[in-house]
Amino acid sequence: MSGVNDFVVRFATVNGSGSASANSIFAKTVFRMGVPVSAKNIFPSNIQGLPTWYEVRASEAGWVGRREGVDLMVAMNAQTYEEDLAAVVPGGWLFYDSSMPRIWPRQDITVLGMPIAEICAKKWRDPRQRQLLKNMVYVGAVSTLLQIDLDVLEGVISDQFGGRAKLIGPNMEAVALGRDYAAEHFDCPLPIHTRRASGAEGKILVTGNEAAGLGAVYAGATVCAWYPITPSTSLVEAFESFCNKLRVTADGEKLFGVVQAEDELAAIGVALGAGWNGARAFTATSGPGVSLMSEFLGLGYFAEIPMVLYNVARGGPSTGMPTRTQQSDILACAYASHGDTKHVLLFPADPGECFSMSADAFDLAERLQTPVIVVSDLDIGMNSWMVDPFEWDDARTFDRGKVLDAEALDRAENFGRYRDVDGDGIPFRTLPGTHPDKGAFFTRGTSHDEAARYTEDGTVHARVLDRIARKFETAATLVPKAEIVSGGAGAKDGLICFGSSRPAVLEAMDKLASDGIRVDMLRIRGFPFGDEVAAFCAAHERVFVVEQNRDAQMRSLLILEAGVAAEKLIPVLGYDGMPLTAEFVRKHLLKARPTAAVAAE
Repeated sequence: MSGVNDFVVRFATVNGSGSASANSIFAKTVFRMGVPVSAKNIFPSNIQGLPTWYEVRASEAGWVGRREGVDLMVAMNAQTYEEDLAAVVPGGWLFYDSSMPRIWPRQDITVLGMPIAEICAKKWRDPRQRQLLKNMVYVGAVSTLLQIDLDVLEGVISDQFGGRAKLIGPNMEAVALGRDYAAEHFDCPLPIHTRRASGAEGKILVTGNEAAGLGAVYAGATVCAWYPITPSTSLVEAFESFCNKLRVTADGEKLFGVVQAEDELAAIGVALGAGWNGARAFTATSGPGVSLMSEFLGLGYFAEIPMVLYNVARGGPSTGMPTRTQQSDILACAYASHGDTKHVLLFPADPGECFSMSADAFDLAERLQTPVIVVSDLDIGMNSWMVDPFEWDDARTFDRGKVLDAEALDRAENFGRYRDVDGDGIPFRTLPGTHPDKGAFFTRGTSHDEAARYTEDGTVHARVLDRIARKFETAATLVPKAEIVSGGAGAKDGLICFGSSRPAVLEAMDKLASDGIRVDMLRIRGFPFGDEVAAFCAAHERVFVVEQNRDAQMRSLLILEAGVAAEKLIPVLGYDGMPLTAEFVRKHLLKARPTAAVAAE
């Protein structure tokens, strides 16, 4: 086996051991050598003691999706030795702490043992220091095995600890212990190793939650109300951190508000109140929070109040798998609340779109006067992704929608809060305190007429619902259009995906092309669907819908809302909580093409 800048390393450790920092240092070092990387943190939903894994894929070809199989397993947790051993591909390597030596029942891999605990016990007296620096010892050993440049590693460590020599020194000592031992006892480098490259030049490593938090700042958000829930918590923390740097006056006045509410219901209530009052406001949650917020989402829909909700989805139902990823909230978000409701959804595929779609979401919320839901997931939100640096047009202005100021109200003869005057389904609104005499209205969740007056007249109620439905038709022309990627001439089948599935699908297309199978891809970026979605389905004999849930929720939405025939849509479903791989997608398509599958074998 050989693979220069093309390998997967998995670190198997224990939650709470301090390994996360060391593992991220490794990923950042490979990245700074110019090698494209993707990092997946697979951790349990407890504070300390259970197994955790950190997987780093290096791919000079630029593939950033997860790959099946592990080339080098750094097995530092005896509790998971059996499954860690099974994950190593034939011809691969397993590195472990041989302070307690063991026999590994596989002859098709190479085992590399280093007595890390013994070495650390001789070097440091403090038990906690031993535990923390043990992680850096294995990073040092792996850096030699993979021929990682020491100067790059030292630079990352310096940045990680903010230039604090008190911390940098011991960490570099630990790295040196690992490097020296590996150089003396192992054949270095391994056939899989790194070399300086240019594939990552000009790129950044960032999580989707960090990107969305910064995007909300650039989008003009000034109010965030939230209740902590994995995996969305770091989004709000990022927003507050960026605001503390960018939204504080010279005399210390904060030009933003972050409210940690007592629960999810209160959080969305505060956000809706702020949106009604003219602020750009948002909340962030995950699937269980969406369930609790549904009634308020119905209020926002019917009372037509702008607000943004970030849903960083995780495994469900109920509490589900809080630290695993899924795309299982599609229908819950699209139709949240009772009665006839439909919500505008945006589906970012990576942190870059988490940033750019934040501005789109706030513009759409105010333009359409409705809650807009940005549907991310744990994989995007909490893992580090390699993306282009964020871009912002300083000439961009916020789309505040149809807001009447005092002068406009003076000219208005017959203001009605819910009256459609130009046929797009969107009425004009006013903000509190705009005019001393005109523009006031009563905001309610009960049925109302065009002047916001309470009514139980069924004809009027139906008329208002029909008008809001026209607004949804307008939304279809405003949400981001789908991304379409051609698989080449003669492609009869199509692939539909959305969100974090995009990298796996793109790589699968490349693999399928090597099998002699050409498919086109459409990536959904927004709901309601634009005309291009139905047109794509009509242009292909079969369409495989790739999604990470059990019930093919996006497929159901395509049938219900785009009118696509059910028999044309073939589900490709992964819902084990792990990010999809290209091989998973490829195998599902090959199963549907028995002739091609035989030829590929």
